[in-house]
Amino acid sequence: MKKFSPELVACLLLPAVACFLATPAATAGYADALLKDVPHVQQKPDFCGEACLEMILRKLGHDMTQDDVFNASGADPVLGRGCVTRDLAAAMKKIGFVPGQILYSIDAAKPDAGLEEQWKALHADLVKGVASIICMHYDDTRDATEHFRLIVGYDAKTDEVIYNEPAVAKGAGQRMKRALLLKLWPLKYAGDTWTLVRLRCEPGTIVKPARPAGFTPADFCQHIRKLKEKVPAKGFTIFVQPPFVVVGDEEPNTVRIRALQTVKWAVDRLKLDYFTKDPPTIIDVWLFKDKKSYEKNTAAIFKEEPTTPYGFYSESNGALIMNIETGGGTLIHEILHPFTRANFPTCPPWLFEGLGSLYEQCSEREGHIIGRTNWRLEGLQTALKKDLVPTFEKMTGMDSDEFYREDRGTNYAEARYLCYYLQEKGLLLKFYKDFVANSKTDPSGYETLKKTLDEKDMAAFEKKWKDYVLKLTFP
Repeated sequence: MKKFSPELVACLLLPAVACFLATPAATAGYADALLKDVPHVQQKPDFCGEACLEMILRKLGHDMTQDDVFNASGADPVLGRGCVTRDLAAAMKKIGFVPGQILYSIDAAKPDAGLEEQWKALHADLVKGVASIICMHYDDTRDATEHFRLIVGYDAKTDEVIYNEPAVAKGAGQRMKRALLLKLWPLKYAGDTWTLVRLRCEPGTIVKPARPAGFTPADFCQHIRKLKEKVPAKGFTIFVQPPFVVVGDEEPNTVRIRALQTVKWAVDRLKLDYFTKDPPTIIDVWLFKDKKSYEKNTAAIFKEEPTTPYGFYSESNGALIMNIETGGGTLIHEILHPFTRANFPTCPPWLFEGLGSLYEQCSEREGHIIGRTNWRLEGLQTALKKDLVPTFEKMTGMDSDEFYREDRGTNYAEARYLCYYLQEKGLLLKFYKDFVANSKTDPSGYETLKKTLDEKDMAAFEKKWKDYVLKLTFP
């Protein structure tokens, strides 16, 4: 069912008035007409027009879905709603239909003649085998929403219109009295003029638009429809930045800049070097403007208490939740996690966090993302001087409980600066790719590490690495 659409109002440039009960003229001359075997399609939420067009496409033997229709329409998925009239007309034309005039005005003071004239034209198309998609009120209740239905026939004996109803599971061949259709059809935005919406489903040269790679506009639209149930009513802006949806409560242009200059920048470079697959589901990136907003909204929206002042990845909520006031480093760290899960499901915790931590402080070198020294260095240097850092064999072999619970800070820092060393020696990408390829026989990555380093004496190498790290500086 389609909710009342401000976009349609803007398209038609007309305000609303009370309901009117049409008095249909005599039915003489309207013959039986029926498009047989039009497949029924149940709509996705708010995709009633898209589902109607999919029904006709299936009837014509074309493998196109309601998602394909939405994708062809050019409608902005951030709006979180299906096609309004102008969007559906644009999709029909792009696919190859000839929808005709679409909008018809009738005199509100004397509507019978105008209604009958347009019904006559609709019926004539049915006789020729051309169905129509009309936008009408869902029913005759006061607050009925606007809704697209596919008109496929007319029964002269009962004076009933036959239609496929996209809003229900078994909606083929539904019937309503013609008088009721003529009552529900007018969209009454002005006192003196009413509007009828009819899109003729006459096929021209049907062309199937190419399906976008990855998540499509239709995917994002449906996701954002549900997301808006969580987003507070005021002060938040939504941007689509594939494969994420970015939500923030800073100024809209600031949220847009963060989506482009942090999220997109990082994703593009990480995919260039590491990842071929996107996460399997759309993930929301929540950017709260400061500590107060971060703590308040995390509790209110997600029913969680933040465990870090910077941000975290909530796998159960499919969300990266950030206090963006602390900077974008944690955001890039957390962006790596869903990508790593999708591309390297068995990645051990040391590399999972080592790579994430590496890019907490990052920049670009010859078009590739690189890690810089960061705040974790001081703690690692202190631990190295006190001989409190585990061997690489032990660190790489840690399970999640050991890595995250036993001296977590040192483990993160050791993993990070091992990755940093590999990066600076030009070995990190080779190690990562070889480890992914050999992970079944080398689940910890330790044997691959030794081979990448070309080191037989790892104790000697660890001393060399320790000396290297102790000479690093930050900032």
